Parts: sequence; structure tokens; C-alpha cells
Amino acid sequence: MEGKGHSLVDSFKVFWIGLWAAVATLVVFLPVTVAALLSRTGNLAFTLSKVWARIMLAATGVRVEIRGKEKIRPGQSHVIISNHQSEYDILAIVTTLGIQYRWIIKKELRHVPLFGYALYASRNIFIDRGDHEQAMQSIRHGLERLPEGVSVLFFAEGTRSADGSIAPFKKGGFLVALEKGLPILPVTVNGSRRVLPKKSLVFHPGPIEVVVADPIDTIGYTRETLQDLVDRTRGVIVANFNPGYPFPKSVD
Repeated sequence: MEGKGHSLVDSFKVFWIGLWAAVATLVVFLPVTVAALLSRTGNLAFTLSKVWARIMLAATGVRVEIRGKEKIRPGQSHVIISNHQSEYDILAIVTTLGIQYRWIIKKELRHVPLFGYALYASRNIFIDRGDHEQAMQSIRHGLERLPEGVSVLFFAEGTRSADGSIAPFKKGGFLVALEKGLPILPVTVNGSRRVLPKKSLVFHPGPIEVVVADPIDTIGYTRETLQDLVDRTRGVIVANFNPGYPFPKSVD
């Protein structure tokens, strides 16, 4: 009976999160699309998209706290580098950083009627994940389209963590930061995997923490020392990572 009870609860949670995703999409789709089509910067569309994230957080009983927000330099474009535990990382980051930034999005979404163009008009960056060289070219082109002061976010692991650990970082985001002379903004998300694990729609209400570290200037780094920049950034993100959140981080 207990197993059947858990199964019913899980089924209801899947229904509930799907229902509210549909409701949130209906609420924001038209305003975001119109804003994206009419705006030359995409800033208004990005701001309106936060409504979708806030609806989903409220509907699933998830609250997000942020530490270190004061370390973000106002008006400065950054390459934001974050770990990736869950789809809720996106909701947590977009509702707390308080700055304009754009996403790296798989190219298939570009072909969705109207919605794909709205994403493009909002200055999001589409890439072919199966072609590294083409992806880098798309990212470089996308950065040229960004309004002044707007940042770009990379989940440097490339995909969500399956076991909760932080995987090695890919170099793409660091390379474009180096080429553009942009500082790295290290961001750590804690607790999101407990809220919604990878490949699951069974959510668990509770807190998520976003930790912002000091920006890392890329001046002085070269392609030859790029791995040093990657290692330094990953070390900062790992240092702020608490896999057992919301419980205190254990001290080894």
C-alpha cells in the first residue's frame, strides 16, 4: 500500500508540474513573443520571461536564496559559468541574478514557428551541439548581437549532472571570454538536484541556493594558459558547492 501511495503522489506531482508549465506558458507566451519581435535589444522579453520562472517556482513550492549578489559589476558584460544539476538551475538563476543575460540554446528550437524567431530576436544564441567548430562560430556571432552590458551564461559541464558531482568543464565559454576580454562570473547552484533530479518530473518542494563568487578577469590569460582559467573557475564553483544543501556543508 505504501508503494502504491508513493506512486499516486508521484503521478500527481508529474501532472501538477505539467499543468503549471502549460499555464505559465499561456500566460507569458504572447507578451514575451511580442516584446521579442518589437524590441531591438531583447531586454524586455528577457525580463518578462522571468514571470514564467516565478510561476513555476511558486507552483512547486520552491524558494531561491542568493549569496554574493553584490559581487556582480553593474553594467558589465560577463561570461557567466555555472554548474548544472537540474532544470531548476535555470529558474533559480534567472530569478536571482538581477542582470540581463542570454542563453546558449540548441539550434532545433530556432525552427519552432514564431517562438523560435522570438528567441532569436531576444538575442539568445543557437548552437549545433554536434559540431564544435560551428557551435563556436555561432557563439561568436551571437556575442556580436548582444546589447551593451548584457552577459551570456554557460553551463560548463555541458549537461546536467547524473550523480550530483560537478563534472569537468568544457572550454567553449572560457575561450569566448578570453577572445572578448570579458570577465568570468562563477555561479554555484545548490539544492536544485534534490528539488528535481535529471530525467524526472517528480519535484520536491524546498530551497535552492545561488552563490555568486568574485568575477575572474581574463586579462593575462592566453590560449596556452586557458586550462588554468578553467581550473581556477571550476575550483571556485566547487568550493561553494554543497551537495547536501540545505543541510550545512560537511567539513572533510
